[in-house]
Amino acid sequence: MKIRRREFLKGVAAGTLLLAAEQNPAQAKRARKDLPPKAVGILYDSTLCVGCKVCEHACKQANNKAAEHSIPSEPLWDDPRDLSDKTLNIIKRYGVEGQKDSVEGFAFIKRHCMHCIDPACVSACPVSALLKDPENGVVTYNKKACIGCRYCQVACPYNIPKFEWDSPFPEIVKCQLCSHLLAKGGISACCAACPTGASLFGPVEKLRLEAKRRLGMEPGKYYDFPVADIESTEVQQHRAGGYVKHVYGERELGGSQVLYLAGVPFANLGLPDLPEDSYVALADGIQYAIYKGMVYPIVVLGGLIYIIRNREEKKE
Repeated sequence: MKIRRREFLKGVAAGTLLLAAEQNPAQAKRARKDLPPKAVGILYDSTLCVGCKVCEHACKQANNKAAEHSIPSEPLWDDPRDLSDKTLNIIKRYGVEGQKDSVEGFAFIKRHCMHCIDPACVSACPVSALLKDPENGVVTYNKKACIGCRYCQVACPYNIPKFEWDSPFPEIVKCQLCSHLLAKGGISACCAACPTGASLFGPVEKLRLEAKRRLGMEPGKYYDFPVADIESTEVQQHRAGGYVKHVYGERELGGSQVLYLAGVPFANLGLPDLPEDSYVALADGIQYAIYKGMVYPIVVLGGLIYIIRNREEKKE
């Protein structure tokens, strides 16, 4: 007995409409995740960055990464052009001429893992090789569990995870916030090395308050800025810049533990314009609505059975 495609779709559609009528549109997405209780992260202030790249060198030393030479004929120093399996943290300069931190001029940006509160890479990994620490929120990588599928690379909206293409036993490589140093009571190497305090380590809640404090500063006036660790007593005086009135990373995709301040629009610095709701929350909400109690598969099966029985009755 043949079942016409149109009849099958009619049956499924009818069942789907009944199911959809029971769903509350407000429940289509999962609730936002909260910060872990002891979440730590980094506040990067582009207006304080001088582009010295000391943080890049400190990161490579702390994580035992080799130098990269973008000009093979002149391998005099480490000069990566982007994040890679050998570079977990990079300072980029956007713009060439003009005044620093002006729309027509140039500005620096620091790129590495954002340690999202609701990380897409963790959700996409089929073997839990990427995990978010339930206490401090750092997204870490377990090479023993990884199968090299690279789903995390596709899932990450910031294009952070990198793959060791030239290794016989490749791994995924990304910033882990120097978790091996945190375990010993230290802080991230990039923050410890930054000479101006542009990269500041600390509890995320305190970093958010510090970011809001800076947004309220009067441009041109001098203020105290903490250096390395927000909980340390070391400070430097800097003249406040004209900040864009937004803390990037506070709300984007459910928030992240890496926050940015800048004197130019974040789009000018290569940071994507993202919604507040995380893709993971949206995907989880849709799957939950569809498969809640296995209702939708049962509806599809019911529609199929209805068509078959209806055809049988007509045949008799």
